[in-house]
Amino acid sequence: MAAKILANLIVMGSGVLARAFVQAYRQALANASKSGVAQETLQNTVRRASKGMTEQEARQILGVSEQTAWEEIMKKYDTLFERNAKNGSFYVQSKVHRAKECLEAAHRDKGQGPS
Repeated sequence: MAAKILANLIVMGSGVLARAFVQAYRQALANASKSGVAQETLQNTVRRASKGMTEQEARQILGVSEQTAWEEIMKKYDTLFERNAKNGSFYVQSKVHRAKECLEAAHRDKGQGPS
């Protein structure tokens, strides 16, 4: 008999807690949408996801201008990549590689595609 009462209390208590949790969550969502927190969080997520390298940043890393020919860009890339492969930093080496990829995409978009 005591076990049945105890089990009944546990079931009813967990139901009450679950309903209270759901209600509190709904209220938190309503408050967040009123204050703009939800939109700000979404914007921050999108901003973090789209943090790619800009073409200007890529040109700075490789030390080239907009008028630089693709062959010269590849020479700069090869030089910097090899220099950092031997006795440099993996971080710098990856930045150089990402810069080349960014400029490669930009050249492809402009119709001057890398050969």
